[in-house]
Amino acid sequence: MSHSFHYLVMAEHSMFQKELLTKLKGSGLTIGQPKVLDFLKDHNGASQKDIARGCHIEPGTLTTLLNRMEESGLVERRMLNGNRRSFYIFLTETGSRKLEQVSAAFKELEDEAFRGISDTDRETFMDLFYRIYENTASEG
Repeated sequence: MSHSFHYLVMAEHSMFQKELLTKLKGSGLTIGQPKVLDFLKDHNGASQKDIARGCHIEPGTLTTLLNRMEESGLVERRMLNGNRRSFYIFLTETGSRKLEQVSAAFKELEDEAFRGISDTDRETFMDLFYRIYENTASEG
């Protein structure tokens, strides 16, 4: 196995996604939906543009994803302040219940990932990884 940064990031992402979907099996959620639900936890009522940016999802892909989520009763689109050109996305009661499952699965996965790692090392890693994220995000 390669110890290069790019390999570890890609491999960890793939393994994390696979484990997340395993933990959420039977929930009816598909790839992409947990990330949107997690984003809406702190940004309920966000615009599609903000969700796309915050979740790093192409706008066209997000539209399809949100259509499915709306059909499943996870989210609803609403106009705010009479602006007919912009819709904002809100969690429904069903979406909030699914979010609880997603949050529990994320916590389990993070606990597993940091097993045997001290709180200090975890905090240092997260600080450094966030700086790497910011460096990468500013490029694109």
